[in-house]
Amino acid sequence: MKHNLIVRAGLIACLALQHIAASAGDYTKTILPFNGKDLSGWRLVGASTNQWQVGNAVLDPADLSRLKVAGPGDELISAQLAANLVTEASFGDCRVELEFLIAKNSNSGVKMMSIYEIQILDSFGKKVPDYRDSGAVYGEQAPIVNAAKPPGEWQTLVIDFLAPRFDSNGKKTANAKFVKVTLNGQVVQENVEIAHGTNVARKAPEHAFAPLYLQGDHGPVAFRNLKIFVPEGSVGDH
Repeated sequence: MKHNLIVRAGLIACLALQHIAASAGDYTKTILPFNGKDLSGWRLVGASTNQWQVGNAVLDPADLSRLKVAGPGDELISAQLAANLVTEASFGDCRVELEFLIAKNSNSGVKMMSIYEIQILDSFGKKVPDYRDSGAVYGEQAPIVNAAKPPGEWQTLVIDFLAPRFDSNGKKTANAKFVKVTLNGQVVQENVEIAHGTNVARKAPEHAFAPLYLQGDHGPVAFRNLKIFVPEGSVGDH
């Protein structure tokens, strides 16, 4: 019995060390999920109407709560409320880098593996952010600081993420983790484990690989310069 306990403890320690080692971000491959032209590599979820456009996003001067397409460009724009987007490819451990622009009082989010959300919100000027503000692990963990810029300005979000671990029988052995999240160069989350999906995805099944999700059904938002950094061989048709 004592020997079995020692072996089991060793296995658990080994799995923990693997999870910690992966947090160093040994990413050797760069994925560009948006080609700057169309929605190749993406699919709609939540609605059948496709409101997403490609162009140059700006605040509508007649109504700062709206975005408009001001001409040609390579930005992914949701000026109206309708469908969300998910990548056709699936990802596990990764670092996501992107820029976003939102309208006044707007709301969006980036969901790792489609269920673990980092909130995007017009939180500019709020003194004490909570678990619903920009940079929050939505509904779970408030951002360390309020790093939000004013609506209409491009903002930079970087998410270092570890997928949950599973053994050969499909039993989860380690939770998903937001290793570090920075918003506009400031750390807003660090070493936050998440034992389940956030908000409406709280009871969703967890997986070793799943798509990246961009929210477009809560408010006007635009994205650009999307990059996903992954370990070699950890992306694709899972």
